[in-house]
Amino acid sequence: MNTIEKKSVNAGKFVTKQEVDTLITSYKQERWAANSDRLGKADSLSVWFTVEEVEAFLAKVKANGGNGVRFHFGVFNAENATEPEFEGRQTLVMIGNRSSDGAYSTSKELYSNKNGNPEIVALAGGTLCPPFCGGGTLGKASLIVRGDNSMEII
Repeated sequence: MNTIEKKSVNAGKFVTKQEVDTLITSYKQERWAANSDRLGKADSLSVWFTVEEVEAFLAKVKANGGNGVRFHFGVFNAENATEPEFEGRQTLVMIGNRSSDGAYSTSKELYSNKNGNPEIVALAGGTLCPPFCGGGTLGKASLIVRGDNSMEII
C-alpha cells in the first residue's frame, strides 16, 4: 500500500541582503517612526533570541504535534516587561500551530498538557533593540521623514 505524504505549504522564502534592507527601511519609514513618536522613545526594531531558545521552542512544537509557527506582534506593558526599558515597546510572540493540511488557513494554536491543564505552546521575550542593541545592523541607515517634516537618520 502506498501512502502519500502531506507536505507543508511554504509560506516564506530566503531573501537577499538587498531585500532585507528594503523591508527594514520600509518598516522604519511606514511604522517605526510613528510608533516611536507616539511612545515618546525609540520603539524596538528587532527582537533577539538565542539559537538554543528557538531550537527548544521548535522541539516543543514538534513534540506536541505542531507543524507551523505563527509570529504575532505584541507590546510589553508594566506587568509583563522583562526589563524596565522594554515597557511600551513592541515585541514578538511565537505560537506553535498545527494544520491538518500544512496550510496557514487551516492552522490552529497548539496546546500542550501541563499538569492536566492545557497550556499554549508559545515563546515571547527575547532581547529588544533598542534599547539593547548588539553590533549587528538593522538594515542600512534610513532617512526617516516624520509627520512634522522633521528628519532623522536611523
